[in-house]
Amino acid sequence: MASLPQVPAARRAPFLNSSSFTSSHKFLSQGRALFPCCYSRRRPAFQVKAEASPISQQEGSGRRQSLVLGAITFFGSLSHANSASFAAEAKKGFQAVLDKKDGYTFLYPFGWQEVVVQGQDKVFKDVIEPLESVSVNMVATGKQDVRDLGPPQQVAEALVKKVLSPTSQKTKLVEAAERDVDGKVYYTFEFIAQAPNYTRHALGAISIGNGKFYTLTTGANERRWGKMKDKLHEVVDSFKIFDV
Repeated sequence: MASLPQVPAARRAPFLNSSSFTSSHKFLSQGRALFPCCYSRRRPAFQVKAEASPISQQEGSGRRQSLVLGAITFFGSLSHANSASFAAEAKKGFQAVLDKKDGYTFLYPFGWQEVVVQGQDKVFKDVIEPLESVSVNMVATGKQDVRDLGPPQQVAEALVKKVLSPTSQKTKLVEAAERDVDGKVYYTFEFIAQAPNYTRHALGAISIGNGKFYTLTTGANERRWGKMKDKLHEVVDSFKIFDV
């Protein structure tokens, strides 16, 4: 069965390393060490020039303008409809994120603030309880399906131990499962990471699409897990990727 390659300690993601999320090494920046990269060559752009019509240029220009405006309106509305259909369904107490460039969407609890963390695509966290957070990472991969990496238990175990927590923390994988949403396979898992001065209870979701391996992780301080677990499950369950 396939397994995640060995990752040097310096390359591990610091999701659970500190409440401030500071570190000099990030999971995304070292993604090529985890999965084979895939590249695609862009086809050269080309232009088509049309000869002027022998009929009235003014009439032809008017027709072209009408056609262009109609096309813009049509495709604009179509694009908006498609984007809206991919957006995570809004729920009371949550806000939605829709990343049309990288092809994913999810919900996060209202009140969490977006912060910039080097090497991570998106991070939102509670400013009062900094261990309450959600982050999304991506690395390039040649795999087509998350099942190509191995069964849920095995993949989640490797991620938790080698990527999502430093070696100084004691980790425990609580459970891992596979689910299918609109034909796309996701692995979801729950784990606990114990540091010298705190314990974090976390949830994760992973999937593969668009030539990328996506990881969403969310969690809270163990002492607040009972209060936050339902919200955090909503975050994980709302995570979806779509073709871009």
